[in-house]
Amino acid sequence: MAAVFQGLGAATALSVSNSLDSRKFLVSSRKSLSERKASFLVVRSDGRVVPRSNARGRRAEQLITNAVATKPDSSAASTTSKPGHELLLFEALREGLEEEMDRDPHVCVMGEDVGHYGGSYKVTKGLADKYGDLRVLDTPIAENSFTGMGIGAAMTGLRPIIEGMNMGFLLLAFNQISNNCGMLHYTSGGQFKIPVVIRGPGGVGRQLGAEHSQRLESYFQSIPGIQMVACSTPYNAKGLMKAAIRSENPVILFEHVLLYNLKERIPDEEYICSLEEAEMVRPGEHVTILTYSRMRYHVMQAAKTLVNKGYDPEVIDIRSLKPFDLYTIGNSVKKTHRVLIVEECMRTGGIGASLTAAITENFHDYLDAPIVCLSSQDVPTPYAGTLEEWTVVQPAQIVTAVEKLCQ
Repeated sequence: MAAVFQGLGAATALSVSNSLDSRKFLVSSRKSLSERKASFLVVRSDGRVVPRSNARGRRAEQLITNAVATKPDSSAASTTSKPGHELLLFEALREGLEEEMDRDPHVCVMGEDVGHYGGSYKVTKGLADKYGDLRVLDTPIAENSFTGMGIGAAMTGLRPIIEGMNMGFLLLAFNQISNNCGMLHYTSGGQFKIPVVIRGPGGVGRQLGAEHSQRLESYFQSIPGIQMVACSTPYNAKGLMKAAIRSENPVILFEHVLLYNLKERIPDEEYICSLEEAEMVRPGEHVTILTYSRMRYHVMQAAKTLVNKGYDPEVIDIRSLKPFDLYTIGNSVKKTHRVLIVEECMRTGGIGASLTAAITENFHDYLDAPIVCLSSQDVPTPYAGTLEEWTVVQPAQIVTAVEKLCQ
């Protein structure tokens, strides 16, 4: 194992000493991601199915720091008229990853099938051809081993991105993530930093079965020393990916398996998103709805019905699961005085439970009604599609909860 770390470190040192000559890691095929065509259709967040477009603009040099998107509902016409380029969410993750690998030769990727296969959801497609097998490392099916190797590589000065093919599989590496990743900076007295990103898909898919439908946010939330974020749009997927790679702290980036094919126009200019800021999705006056990941779209679907019924909900995508952005959340609570939390995580010990405790502790005097939390049922996710839907919060339940809360 030490030999592996020394080899990786030597490769990095060699590239740095040669004026960052990345040609040692390249092969002849250098097509940009935008030039690679796919043969599938795109499902937009509004439900329309359209052919995929590869049009995009040229990246500029400007850096927008701590950018936070406020994405209102808009028509397709207004979306296509905006500057920038359109990407699917998995392509936005790849673009952010590729930009950081171009910028910093210490950034590397490891995981199952991340190399020449391109990853199970094609987030790393083409990167092995461009950067070589030393920086895009295919690993055996052994999550505890390659997660531990990535954490050790981070201790030597590299900046690894560890892909869990499915978040449920990372339970096999829980010891490495908890006892090593979260604690080594502290237990070493600050001698080691662990700038590692652990990312992968989770959430309830379309009949993927119980073991592939896990929501493990609450599992990892209890680990000291780790930051957690959840992306929900192509914009914040890219911005959070870049910010996580640049962070000196270990960061877990949660992606949702059903959001990879969401499409959005994002800026041509380079930008990053803050790892500790929530996103104001829809300003409102009557009730604060806190959500994240896929439930953002269930909430926005419910919001349309609520507006027609005379309610004005304020929707916040909390994004940062650890720590919570209590500044944004608190200002909203002080305005609306009512809180509804909508999550896909399990009810018992979930993100909603922690968020409820934090709001009660800090903003109890501003609440005019008890906090309501809608969560997934505490059962293994059924394979049958109709039963699967019953275990997860649906838009109609959100509408009913707001109506009761605002009575």
